[in-house]
Amino acid sequence: MDYGNTILFEAFEHPKLSLPNRIVMAPCTRMMAENQTISEESAAYYRRRAEGGMALIITEATTIDHDASSGHTRAPAIHGETSLAGWKHVIDEVHDAGGKIAPQLWHVGATRDPATGPNPTVPAVSPSGYLSPGIEAGVAITDSGIADVISAYAKAAADAKAIGFDSIEIHGAHGYLIDAFFWDQVNLRDDEYGGPLENRTRMAVEVVSAIREAVGEDFPIIFRHSQWKSGHYDFKVAETPEEVELWLGPLSDAGVDIFHASMRRFWLPEFEGSPLNLAGWVKKITGKPTIAVGSVGLDKDYSGQSIDAPTNDSASGKHSKSGDRYAHYSEFTDLDQLVGMMERGDFDLIAVGRASLAEPDWPNKVREGRTDEIAPYTKDVLKELY
Repeated sequence: MDYGNTILFEAFEHPKLSLPNRIVMAPCTRMMAENQTISEESAAYYRRRAEGGMALIITEATTIDHDASSGHTRAPAIHGETSLAGWKHVIDEVHDAGGKIAPQLWHVGATRDPATGPNPTVPAVSPSGYLSPGIEAGVAITDSGIADVISAYAKAAADAKAIGFDSIEIHGAHGYLIDAFFWDQVNLRDDEYGGPLENRTRMAVEVVSAIREAVGEDFPIIFRHSQWKSGHYDFKVAETPEEVELWLGPLSDAGVDIFHASMRRFWLPEFEGSPLNLAGWVKKITGKPTIAVGSVGLDKDYSGQSIDAPTNDSASGKHSKSGDRYAHYSEFTDLDQLVGMMERGDFDLIAVGRASLAEPDWPNKVREGRTDEIAPYTKDVLKELY
């Protein structure tokens, strides 16, 4: 199919963010920073993706200025003169190549291992001191700690805007700190941040509100969210569309402009009785544009399963054991279903992760009908930066 004339390459027009096509580079953690500062090599890496046709690049997760926010010194930060100067160089490279870029703002929460991160004497923090159901890690964050985290998010967003980023994305997915507040099996608090879903969204709402105040009304805020958690792929924050509204409606009201729904397989319906995936439901409920993601353009998912093969994770809640943590080898597969879903209006933008690691020119090759030239994804690309 000639994808160059499809919705993939139509402009995306938003009052706060205009893009020449609908393809976004998904945030992909690389652990290539040097003492929490993004490297020169990384600037060239992001520039290549902009040159390759990515309309918007969402960076690897970058940690906010909170003592427990980072789990590794190789993960970049977005605070301090040196780190911000490193990101300014990345921005300049991407802009020079004609692209736009947004940092993903991150607090790792209970996933932090103090031994591998900065501030090794500082414990991990989470809503109630749990990494996953029944698994203790670190300490429960205090009310004053929550206030400090909210302030750090707002400062990171303001700094991102000041140095020239085009947007910011808040990482509210995958079991990290913000997402852990959504997760009723690890958020066991009995205060205003725990209990019913409307309380468990409060911390995220306060983060969004503080960021909106810090960056003003015209700067776009993206919020990444997921139903699943690492190692618990069958978990759902929202079991029904009505619960999606309880979960994400307040975030929309607080100032989120675009929702980024993290799914492992973009084509799967979220609820019975409708073909809509999670991004489709969020768009329908909030009226805001959405980004979908999940095994785009690849014939195997993240675990190495064929996209047509059944997985065993829905019953166990555990990662598929069919192969290594990452698919060893995955080739380009057609985008017809993706195009059909987007033309139907299910969601507005599509994020490409693993495929963009293997092929910097992925959008250009898709647009030009050169899909037979797209490099296959292998787990070896995770060790490379180019």
